[in-house]
Amino acid sequence: MRGTHWGLFTPALVMQFSGPRHKKQPLSEQWHRLTQKSGLKHTVYSVSGDEYTGEWKDDKKHGKGAQVWKKGGAMYDGEWKCGRRDGHGTYSVLNPQTKEYVKKYCGEWRHGKKHGFGTFLYSCSEVYEGQWSEDARCGWGKMHFTNGDVYEGEWRKDRAHGRGFILCANGNWYEGSWRDGKKDGYGTFFYSDQGQLYEGLWVDGTAKCGTLSDFKRSEAPRPPKYQIPQLQLVDTRAVLTGAQSAFDRTTASQE
Repeated sequence: MRGTHWGLFTPALVMQFSGPRHKKQPLSEQWHRLTQKSGLKHTVYSVSGDEYTGEWKDDKKHGKGAQVWKKGGAMYDGEWKCGRRDGHGTYSVLNPQTKEYVKKYCGEWRHGKKHGFGTFLYSCSEVYEGQWSEDARCGWGKMHFTNGDVYEGEWRKDRAHGRGFILCANGNWYEGSWRDGKKDGYGTFFYSDQGQLYEGLWVDGTAKCGTLSDFKRSEAPRPPKYQIPQLQLVDTRAVLTGAQSAFDRTTASQE
């Protein structure tokens, strides 16, 4: 045909005009990409009724935020890292009578557990303030008990362990070594009602070998009728040292 010119199209030219072909993403991946949480967000509700308001990173709670657990009636407000409580935060529980949240723990967290320095309120009259390790009292801390006793000293695995001092509600006090929550090792115990002082070794909470002497007898409300006689040992220190050595050997064999 006169006046008509036909061009020759190669496959490369066709690709140039039509553009590169992209594989279409599955609908599930598209929805995941659109709903992925990162940065500051508003409240997000879960199927169980729990809700979280705060910061996100890579679809996990990260930064500062508040979590409310509907079933357990608890709330955490503080720092998060990779989806777990980490940093400083406050844990509270819901009071069923007042419908208000009551603070239970305020302090440091790591990997979702109490770790570092913090204060835990077991009740209005029972409070612990000190070091924690993986949800257990560990390190130096002070505990106010419901019965009025106050212990301050070292802890391990949620029990008094190491050096510590306890002031009992009745005025008695003990200062010395502890093991798994019991007096164990060398320590001094003052019986305030009798005005007597015991110094020596304890094993599993029981006094085993030591000296008992009058101490503040004139101030005691119920002192014994007779004073404690003075015992004249050739070498008091040697007796206690021998008992201490025997105690140390027994303790070492048990570990």
